[in-house]
Amino acid sequence: MSSIDETVRALNERIEASRPAIVRFMRELCAIPSMDSQIGPVGERCAQEMRALGFDEVRFDVMGNILGRIGSGSRCIVFDSHIDTVGIGDRSQWACDPFEGKVENGVLYARGACDEKNSTPGMIYGLAFARDLGLLDGWTAYYFGNMEEWCDGIAPNSFAVHDPKVRPDFVVIGEPTRMQVYRGHKGRVEMKITARGRSAHAASNWLGDNAIYKLLDVIAGVRDLDAHLRSHEFLGKGTITVSDMKVSTASLNAVPDEATIYIDRRVTFGDTLESALAEVQAIIDRHPARADIALEMLRYDEPSYTGFRMELDKYFPAWALDESHALVQAALATTERAFGVRAATGKWDFSTNGTYWAGKAGIPSIGFGPGDERHAHTAIEQVPLDDVVRATAFYALLPSEL
Repeated sequence: MSSIDETVRALNERIEASRPAIVRFMRELCAIPSMDSQIGPVGERCAQEMRALGFDEVRFDVMGNILGRIGSGSRCIVFDSHIDTVGIGDRSQWACDPFEGKVENGVLYARGACDEKNSTPGMIYGLAFARDLGLLDGWTAYYFGNMEEWCDGIAPNSFAVHDPKVRPDFVVIGEPTRMQVYRGHKGRVEMKITARGRSAHAASNWLGDNAIYKLLDVIAGVRDLDAHLRSHEFLGKGTITVSDMKVSTASLNAVPDEATIYIDRRVTFGDTLESALAEVQAIIDRHPARADIALEMLRYDEPSYTGFRMELDKYFPAWALDESHALVQAALATTERAFGVRAATGKWDFSTNGTYWAGKAGIPSIGFGPGDERHAHTAIEQVPLDDVVRATAFYALLPSEL
């Protein structure tokens, strides 16, 4: 038996012995609400586990994300898992308490089970086991538990620019991948269109100028544009949709003097920020009332729960690694060594922190995590607990394959 085979056997023995602790940790993470970027308590629970496992450094950064570091080698790898979640929605649609959760046939149902507390136990335990087995020699490895739901990419941007000011060589994103190796996804531009009119009493509506009516043709134009957007052989077709609408009116008996629609534009390779905005502006320019209609790109400027504020335009680039890339090949080799079967590669339909790591910063990144993104943000959010435990081996072995 080779040295690496002996190491893998020792790793699997440690993982199996720690199965109860990993599963308990996972359930306790889901039991702590962390909506609206309020990750302080769940971050403290992560910190508790990392301290118990002997991480070299455990602390919150200036934004309020939780950092755990092992090693101080010349090469740096970051294991990225967002530990905030969306809300629970209509409570009556859940068959269990969304935080207490339930386990049926080995599957955990709970808010955050797949998006994205799924990868945190495996990453934290995997790094500790990798250290113990000599698999992190020459590496600085971070677990990075962050807030992502309301603005993907802002936390890693803060990690690289503000605290701890580290540019990793590689990043592993723990969003659900069905235990496959994901290597990209489409990007996104968020924008709004505002129409201004003139208020009047609804009983004399002809004296007013209804701002909602001015947007009807614009909405139809956005709807029709979707079918004509470019596609990419790997990332797929770009999309556009009206995702929200707000109206300003003096009362329910008045003609609205302002109306705003919000647009979610998913961009693929070949799209740019400028082209995405220009396509929508062209719809407005064809409107007879174009002087009263304005297009704006959205900006994120909300403070985190620590009060940290980092403003940025809500443009999130598309990104992808070639299957031949060294990181992708190392990840595939890791799946084969860890599980005996070489995984497939794929992509996410939704967006992740990869928009910053790979899309803006150009840092090679891949995704690997238990769960299926189809269950994210639903009342049946779920993850197979066996995969939560099995993922530990992947996270522990990957650095040694690079």
